[in-house]
Amino acid sequence: MDINQTLENLRVSYRQAALDISDCDKNPEIQFDSWFEQAVKAKCDEPNAFILSTISNNRPRARVVLLKGIHEGQFVFYTNYKSSKGVELEQNKHVSMTFLWLPLQRQIRIEGTLSKVDTHLSDDYFQKRPRGSQLGAIASPQSQKVFNRAELEKYFFETEKKNANSETLERPDFWGGYGITPDYFEFWQGRENRLHDRIVYEKLDQSWTLGRLAP
Repeated sequence: MDINQTLENLRVSYRQAALDISDCDKNPEIQFDSWFEQAVKAKCDEPNAFILSTISNNRPRARVVLLKGIHEGQFVFYTNYKSSKGVELEQNKHVSMTFLWLPLQRQIRIEGTLSKVDTHLSDDYFQKRPRGSQLGAIASPQSQKVFNRAELEKYFFETEKKNANSETLERPDFWGGYGITPDYFEFWQGRENRLHDRIVYEKLDQSWTLGRLAP
C-alpha cells in the first residue's frame, strides 16, 4: 500500500448541517451544552474526550483527557498533579481544548486559563470513581518510566492488598481536578467544498462577542 497515495485520496464531503451566528446562543457555554447533548444523542464515541494542549519549554504538547464536569463556568478534568501535564500546567496556565465529533462533522476549540479546583470537588468525584480506578490513581507513578508492564501491575496489586480492609479509599493529595476558565470558543461545522462554518466567541470586558472566521 502506498500510504501517501492513500492519504491524498482520503476525503469526506461534509453536508450534514450548517451554522450561522443567528443559530448560536449568546452564551457560549449554553451553545456548548447544546452541541454536547446532540453528540451524546448521536452516540459519538467518548463525546467528553478532548485534546488538552499545553506548552512546555516553548514546545507544544497534547494528549486526550476526559471532561468530567462544568462547575461555575470552569471545564473540569482530573489527573495526577505530578504527571507531565501537571508539571506543565504549573509552569503555564494557558491551555486549549479541542473536541471532535466526527459523526456530526463538528469540532469545538476552547482556549483559556487553568487552576486547581476546590479539594471538596476533587474528593467528591474521587469517591464516585470505580474502586479499580481509585486504586490505579493511587498506585500509578504517572508519567514516570517503568521497566515493564509487570512492574506497573505490581504497584497496583500492592496498593490493592494494602487497602483490602478499607471500604472507602481516600483521594491522594497528588491527584485531583483542574478547571479551565474559557476566554475563547470556536464552533466548527463541516461544510461542502471545504467552506466550513466557523463561529467564534471572544471574551472582552466580561462579555462575549461573536464573529465568523473564513475556513
